[in-house]
Amino acid sequence: MPRPLLHHISIGVADLQAMARFYDAALSPLGQVRVWDGPQSIGYGFPGQGDKLLLNLRDAGAHAPGAGFHLAFGAESREAVDRFHAQALAHGGTDNGAPGLRAHYGQNYYAAFVVDPEGHRIEAVINEPVLRPD
Repeated sequence: MPRPLLHHISIGVADLQAMARFYDAALSPLGQVRVWDGPQSIGYGFPGQGDKLLLNLRDAGAHAPGAGFHLAFGAESREAVDRFHAQALAHGGTDNGAPGLRAHYGQNYYAAFVVDPEGHRIEAVINEPVLRPD
């Protein structure tokens, strides 16, 4: 089996507990959960599969990356993308692109974009055709 492109990614946050509440809610519709937590870091991933996203307390003066960087989380359905967006906004995120098709990325690219409470740009996306029952 080939190795994945990325093993995990870490983002620095100023308020670990507040950001954990945000990511608990935003990632839940995507099937991701808090898999461990500690006083300086919290890990997220799929149940039983270890962490893929880490929130780490950052040094004073550090800040979120600018507009050229964002994290895209895979979704299993368009409905999950919609729920991600709704949960993120309900928990302090800022809309950066409502759920919908993004034809300039591909005919099936359905995504929603949010800026988390500390300025990290995140996305939920599914890039598959909608299956219609026969």
